[in-house]
Amino acid sequence: MSSTTDTGGRTGAGRATIAARTLRTDRWWLPPLATFVAFVAWVAYATVRAFMQQWYFVPDYGYLTPFYSPCVSNGCLTEAAHFGRFLPDVWWLPYAAISLPFLLLFRLTCYYYRKAYYRSFWLSPPACAVAEPHQRYTGETRFPLLLQNAHRYFFYLAAIITLINTYDAVLAFAKPDGGFGLGLGNIILVANVVLLWGYTASCHSCRSAVGGRLNHFSRHPVRYKMWTFVSKLNTRHSQYAWATLASLAVTDFYVMAVSAGWISDLRIVG
Repeated sequence: MSSTTDTGGRTGAGRATIAARTLRTDRWWLPPLATFVAFVAWVAYATVRAFMQQWYFVPDYGYLTPFYSPCVSNGCLTEAAHFGRFLPDVWWLPYAAISLPFLLLFRLTCYYYRKAYYRSFWLSPPACAVAEPHQRYTGETRFPLLLQNAHRYFFYLAAIITLINTYDAVLAFAKPDGGFGLGLGNIILVANVVLLWGYTASCHSCRSAVGGRLNHFSRHPVRYKMWTFVSKLNTRHSQYAWATLASLAVTDFYVMAVSAGWISDLRIVG
């Protein structure tokens, strides 16, 4: 016998009437719950650090945390302000206020992160074969979700900021006296930059930028090779998304710990 009600209580021809929200017997709620906890913890940490306005730079070794790069506030240390100081030094404005909003928007509009927080925060839906509690679905056609369509523009800005992070990591190998230095902090900064490039280059927008709007790959062999490379990276985009959240937190905490004097940097050279 056919019915006109689906598993979520909404109408649909040919669907069986099932009172239960889902027939899944596994712990389907665990992944969205873990994602929710991880996101809340990371956002809380990043927010506190962005507004601390201290322990972000190690003058002896040139370590600058990515949470404060580029440091363009008048409150920034001169040695940390690689691109000048022009923002007012007020408590409610992060020292890296020209980059943090765009990095946040890049990740918020990321295809993988959309899936992650749609499921964990909005329960839309919380898991496969589990009905969502919402009665209507309008997709990404209304404000504020309409801004998701600007993802590719945030990608371009994020790529520029990743270049700046790379510059910071390279510059940290130069000691204040002009010599070469290598410590654990340098390794952490470089590892973080490598992961950031992996996340940025594996973005769907990057794949579209290097190989999109081509009718004949054979006529564009260089772009085809780039598209193939990015496509391979794209299969691990979700792993890079999580890895960079971890690397950003680890990098920032290490720079903070050395800057605050809690630990000493493990020096290898110089």
